[in-house]
Amino acid sequence: MSKKVIMKTAPALSASAKMEGLLDQLRTLIQDARQQVLRVVDVVQVRTCWEIGRHIVEFEQGGTDRAQYGVKLIPGLAERLTAEFGKGFDASNLRYMRLFYQAFPNCDALRHELSWTHYRTLSRVDNPRAREWYMIEAATQQWSSRALERQINTLYYERLLSSSDRPAVEQEATTMLAPLQQNTRDFVHDPVLLEFLGLPDTGRLLEADLEKELINKLQAFLMELGKGFAFVARQQRISTESSDFYIDLVFYNYLLKCFVLFDLKTGKLTHQDIGQMDMYVRLYDDLKRGSDDNPTVGIILCAQKDVSVVRYSVLHENEQLFASKYKLVLPTEDELRAELDRERAWLIEQKIMEKETE
Repeated sequence: MSKKVIMKTAPALSASAKMEGLLDQLRTLIQDARQQVLRVVDVVQVRTCWEIGRHIVEFEQGGTDRAQYGVKLIPGLAERLTAEFGKGFDASNLRYMRLFYQAFPNCDALRHELSWTHYRTLSRVDNPRAREWYMIEAATQQWSSRALERQINTLYYERLLSSSDRPAVEQEATTMLAPLQQNTRDFVHDPVLLEFLGLPDTGRLLEADLEKELINKLQAFLMELGKGFAFVARQQRISTESSDFYIDLVFYNYLLKCFVLFDLKTGKLTHQDIGQMDMYVRLYDDLKRGSDDNPTVGIILCAQKDVSVVRYSVLHENEQLFASKYKLVLPTEDELRAELDRERAWLIEQKIMEKETE
């Protein structure tokens, strides 16, 4: 007598489980596509920057007939290229490109896994052997640009050479790099890449959270004050020899004849924030201030839910008479605090309404 074989079938997947499976597949497709786009853009950007650097160096070495350009070459090129292609080709970036070519004269030896931000960091390493070692390690270990900068700043190469316990040094580096590593780089939030691509409204793309949106409203508020404010830039980059910084808002006040910098902080105001704004003011005076301009003013806005702190920074040449003149034209702390509180409440209300209509 034959026995019937009973086949057990797996329970059918629920509609929600099927949806989750579909979402997982789509996420993978989108992430892979973004990675491919980034790899292509990185290669093109690095090659373009190297070629620009090569052309500049070869032009500078072209003989006495070109010596007349001297130190004016980079600023002159930057002015023309920026007008035509945007901030990605300002004087700071052109200097980096020239330095990049000088540090890596053989383009074929470059590692295509690395971005332009990686190579900007590598170009500042003076020791050729260390520079090449960092390049290879960054590509092999898939270091993010932040991780690479950390390794260079902590003299990782030098410590490995001098240490008798290399595994311990490597383990320490691995532990410290973990928070800095990125599996994917969202190019929408990469200002260097945005500038190279010439994408518009870089500042808006960079401002993702609720508090940062206050900058949009603050800009309109200052323009409406009618006290001589002329808008200059938002998310304006200023650079030192080793770092780039981005100022939220920059105005020129034609009554005071000075630049006014605004920086918004989302958390509690710290002494580091104050020191940073003081540095912004000094850099701006060195790089942007004209001979007829008065000292730059820096204003830090701390937009917390419970309190809004406003701090003015006027560092040097701060004569009492001129400081008093500032107070007649610049918005008062009460005005700025009231505007921040009002716009914060409006933004939160808008967010709530958006969620309710979803």
